[in-house]
Amino acid sequence: MSTRATLPTRTPSSTASWRSATAVRTALVAALVGAAGVGGYGFVSQSDGTGTDSTTAAPGSSSTAPAVDAAPFTTAAAGDCLTWGVAEGTGELENFERTSCDETHRFEVSTREDLATYPASEFGPEAEQPGVTRQAQLREELCQSATLRYLDGRYDPAGRYSIASILPPAEKWAAGDRTLLCGIQETDPGGTVVETSGFVAQQDQSRVYPAGYCIQVDGSQQLAPIYCDQPHQLEATSVVDLLPVFPEGTPSVEQQDTHLRDVCTQAAIDYLGDDEALYQSTLQPYWIPIQSASWIGGSHSTNCYLVHANPEGGFSELVGTAKDKPALKINGAPVPEQPARDPVRAPAPASSAAPTPAPAQ
Repeated sequence: MSTRATLPTRTPSSTASWRSATAVRTALVAALVGAAGVGGYGFVSQSDGTGTDSTTAAPGSSSTAPAVDAAPFTTAAAGDCLTWGVAEGTGELENFERTSCDETHRFEVSTREDLATYPASEFGPEAEQPGVTRQAQLREELCQSATLRYLDGRYDPAGRYSIASILPPAEKWAAGDRTLLCGIQETDPGGTVVETSGFVAQQDQSRVYPAGYCIQVDGSQQLAPIYCDQPHQLEATSVVDLLPVFPEGTPSVEQQDTHLRDVCTQAAIDYLGDDEALYQSTLQPYWIPIQSASWIGGSHSTNCYLVHANPEGGFSELVGTAKDKPALKINGAPVPEQPARDPVRAPAPASSAAPTPAPAQ
């Protein structure tokens, strides 16, 4: 049975594993921070020459823009939310309309721009719709700063939302509509725009995954959810909201580590059933602390994970879920039976703080 999973945490089972997992976490954090400046803008409408509009995005996007009445493009303004459906079978977008931001939607407008007023005559009456490269430049020039102002600076570019833009359908552009909508959207790992609800400025912007999701770390240290029967490195055990724990301001990495060490160890025990199951799995609890810029930008939650840290460095490759030890493979091999511990710790009651596991004998 395939199960989806997400990120891991740390386990205090051995000094070598701890240090190895910490080193990998440092690399992951660096990659996540570095990714904040690239691929963060996702939704632009572009004519494909066939009379329909295709949506292109930051690398990885695969959604399609609707070829319908352009009225929403000419009337939507900052603070409006837009939505559309996806036709079964074809995947084409349909029923593009405005909706309340309290309801499910796919796009929150931060500003509306008229490209007809753009300097020079680049977007004059006879101009063709801009291509993908020019659209990306327009998002940078017209949407980035305007959206940050709209959100009062509360935006985490490494979080779940991306700044995006929408152009009119091809036939409306040809008829003279030069509206560009800037806004915020959320996409799935494949780049498809997903439904969300509520105003972005009022949401936790953390990119987290439910317990049971498995996460693959690629060669550039990017994280992507994947079925657990496929090779991965992390398995999520819980989501932890840190805002109630640190309501006074941005916590340091050390403060987060102190809190999450116990919380994520207990999450691993609860996820697998008991402390003995965690010990026998040979996996370690692990987490990624929230960086200061992300906290200020509105991300306050993180994942607890399970990982297997190679003593020589890096994460081991896992296939299968940690909940099914007989089927779990670590670097292609079954999980070895661990020696009995004396004493074996009794199951801990559900709590945010777990006692220190007994060392392996």
